[in-house]
Amino acid sequence: MSTSFDNDTAVSPCATGEGDFTAEVSELWRAGRGPHGGYLAAILLRALTLALADPSRQPRSLTIHYASAPKPGPVAIHTKIERHGRSLSTLSARMEQEGKLMALALAAFSVPWKAEEISELPMPQVEAPAAERQSSRLISEFGPPFTRKLVMQPRVGAVPFTEAQAPMEIGGWTGFAEPRPIDPLALALFCDAWIPPAFIALKEPAFAPTVDLTVHFHAPTRPVEDPEELCLAVFRARLVHDGFFVEDGVIWAPDGSVLAQSRQLGIIMPTDKPVLQPSGASAPAVADGNE
Repeated sequence: MSTSFDNDTAVSPCATGEGDFTAEVSELWRAGRGPHGGYLAAILLRALTLALADPSRQPRSLTIHYASAPKPGPVAIHTKIERHGRSLSTLSARMEQEGKLMALALAAFSVPWKAEEISELPMPQVEAPAAERQSSRLISEFGPPFTRKLVMQPRVGAVPFTEAQAPMEIGGWTGFAEPRPIDPLALALFCDAWIPPAFIALKEPAFAPTVDLTVHFHAPTRPVEDPEELCLAVFRARLVHDGFFVEDGVIWAPDGSVLAQSRQLGIIMPTDKPVLQPSGASAPAVADGNE
């Protein structure tokens, strides 16, 4: 597959040692003051998947701690298979730039297990995706650079930074602007695509860098292979304390099956810059969950 997302998340094996890769962080996936956290998650997941080299074991869990925001340019990724059991593999990865730690990751890959299907996560009843496969005007004109790569059609949540008396919840139909099937790499990106729901309760502009992000992947009953299809992503926060908030997310396939669940810890950081600006402006647009 040769989409811009796949090109921008590509990793190359290094001759320095088994499990070592290099990647190029693209400026086109910027969010706030640094690269989008879900974009970095996709790069790390790609490296971990190649390091394992076992298609029978699908990613089940990915946790990333973001230490610093890499600059556009080359990064080194060091992976290690910590344990390779009969059915489950545990791997780790370090992303470094100029010898400094950018992110730490842990991942679990497993074969499927036979068990009864139980779900108490029904897909919300929302308006269907728009006939025109494009983002809402607010996002397309005022969103940060990485949103140019996505289709984002809001269906849940109030306007951020209006101190709205509404649940801290946000989300909508999500996909790639350049048609591409939805797979674990896409889900790692989508789990951090929408602005933090805590922003709905705030009255002042803010950034929200992520401390850690965890994604749990669920193999769909019907794979989302249609490159034109969108998934529904909804995120919710229930508490902001000491400047920190926890955000929980769920992503559904069009048929209502759960594709992924996520949780991240973020920090509310005030800014004196406007949060919504035309996408060509020099200052960051919507402050994203990672910088």
